[in-house]
Amino acid sequence: MSERPELSVVIPAFNEQDNVEPMAERLVAALEGVVDGLEVLFVDDGSSDATWERVAELARRDPRVRGIRFARNFGHQAAVTAGVDAARGTAVVIIDADLQDPPEVIPELVARWREGYEVVYAQREHREGETAFKKATAAAFYRILRAITNVDIPVDTGDFRLMGPDALAAFRALPERNRFIRGLVSWVGFPQAAVRYQRHARHAGETKYPLRKMVRFAVDGITSFSFLPLRLATWTGFGVSLLAFLYILVVITLKILGINWPGYTSLMAAILFLGGVQLIMIGILGEYLGRVFDEVKRRPLYLVRDSTDRSVGVVPPARPVT
Repeated sequence: MSERPELSVVIPAFNEQDNVEPMAERLVAALEGVVDGLEVLFVDDGSSDATWERVAELARRDPRVRGIRFARNFGHQAAVTAGVDAARGTAVVIIDADLQDPPEVIPELVARWREGYEVVYAQREHREGETAFKKATAAAFYRILRAITNVDIPVDTGDFRLMGPDALAAFRALPERNRFIRGLVSWVGFPQAAVRYQRHARHAGETKYPLRKMVRFAVDGITSFSFLPLRLATWTGFGVSLLAFLYILVVITLKILGINWPGYTSLMAAILFLGGVQLIMIGILGEYLGRVFDEVKRRPLYLVRDSTDRSVGVVPPARPVT
């Protein structure tokens, strides 16, 4: 491998021991003769199985393969960020280790990049091996996110994409701690294009995004790129205040007319309704405040335990302070 390969492929992996070798083999086969120098960079996100051992063995056999191992599980988005930070290639492709996104699509991404597009994202036409619930909620999330943000985030896309050198420089300068990478890559702009593909079923292992993590990921995406929930809290407050004012007018009118109904039920309903609305609004404020708290602490996004060539330090490069 040359000092600066044309392409680095960043592969975040968490407990993917059975997918490491098939992924590397398919990547090399798909890109043989397509790019001038290839780097395959696995990022082990604190796996508890033999993922790191498989990556280290591959790196010993093939100089194109490198590996980074986290000190603990920092999450998928941190693993992608670490890979992009450490990648040596002129362009970088992000792809998950589970082989749902086929490596054979990457030559199409490279071809569009050579046409002059700085970001080329893979857009799913079909998703195999996923439940109807997951497909429906994913489709709804992307469309809602697109509707409520001022960033043009493409629908039906994940993190599987290519970034050219200008987009990489911009991405590496972004300081956020709570990272929604597909939104950040859209935010940086530059000419962007889509490549349509068929998403496959997982090759081996289990999904790392159960419902709880999917909900957390959706909340991160919305709160990172939209103030609509905060505005919704304001609108709801005005709406509830208007209803309360109208209710007061009704009560005064009934009192003047001499109509006096027992009010325990209506009073309790009003109290519980207002209390529920207030708690929801406080929760929304808490989501945003928690993100501010994470930002001001300025902790590193991730910590590195080991790397196959000892080229990556324990603490990542500092990002700009906002």
